[in-house]
Amino acid sequence: MAASLDYEYVLEVNDLHTSFFTDSGEVKAVNGVTFNLRPGEIMGIVGESGSGKSVTAYSVMQILADTGRIVKGSILFKGEDMSRWSPKQLQAFRGKRCSIIFQDPMTSLNPVFTVGSQLMEAIRLHTDKSRKEARSRAIEMLELVGVNEPARRIRQYPYELSGGMRQRVMIAMALACEPDILIADEPTTALDVTIQAQILELMQELQKKLGMAIIMVTHDLGVIADMCDKIIVMYGGSICERGTAEDIFYDPRHEYTKGLLRSIPNVNRSKERLIPISGSPINLLNMPDGCAFCSRCDNAMKICLEEKPSEIMLTPTHRAACWMNVKEQMAVQAGGEEH
Repeated sequence: MAASLDYEYVLEVNDLHTSFFTDSGEVKAVNGVTFNLRPGEIMGIVGESGSGKSVTAYSVMQILADTGRIVKGSILFKGEDMSRWSPKQLQAFRGKRCSIIFQDPMTSLNPVFTVGSQLMEAIRLHTDKSRKEARSRAIEMLELVGVNEPARRIRQYPYELSGGMRQRVMIAMALACEPDILIADEPTTALDVTIQAQILELMQELQKKLGMAIIMVTHDLGVIADMCDKIIVMYGGSICERGTAEDIFYDPRHEYTKGLLRSIPNVNRSKERLIPISGSPINLLNMPDGCAFCSRCDNAMKICLEEKPSEIMLTPTHRAACWMNVKEQMAVQAGGEEH
């Protein structure tokens, strides 16, 4: 799998549409997602359950369920169109070029095999190392991710380790072949706050040491506030806003992003009640013609129900797909013409 050396982005996702075909109908989980990832960049994908963030990640890895299928769009790795790859090339891509950390390490690790055997299997599958070399690499990786007594730990089973330790094992497995891209799908959901901070700090340290790009998938904006170079906010299978952490946190321009930020606890406003986002998540079997968020939006207009908004460039780093921004721009233009 010889990739072209003439590339700016390690990953390019263009107009991605992924659907699941069920007895009830077509579930449109991802609807026209486009983004680029540079080498060594950390990108966050944020959204509530059902927003399409995990399906986007699984589409990149091409590990969808049997009912799932990419129906439109392209995914390029270092300039190469992955849709043209053979099953053997895709297998080499998974683990060696792009690895994933799943959100629940207890269900991701096989309970009947030792931690060492599972680590060694991943290493031997994607490299030409011998069993002895794979064992040394497994111990080296466990030491790298901060697991104490790694030579003893590789003989233990997943149930003998704590949640934080199991997550570190998953990170070690994902990084064993030094991938170009690491996808972390809710990597800290099942962990307490202290361990969560340790895992995030560890991932940042390893990113700097290994130079890989990271896609952090999460429902928690607070988790990625200090970590990501850029953030994508998803709702209803589409990108509603994208920008730097400063853009998203200090100048949110989509009503859904504003709702997410209002629902985050803040020590400076500890006596104020959190404001939840009203309504229920969108039904992906019956997508509206207009904005996916309009039924839950307090500022929805008639056009929001009828027509899907396009992304508008607010600054060179900040874009949002919300009719409120169009309304504001029209108001500004009208005010300028009056003067």
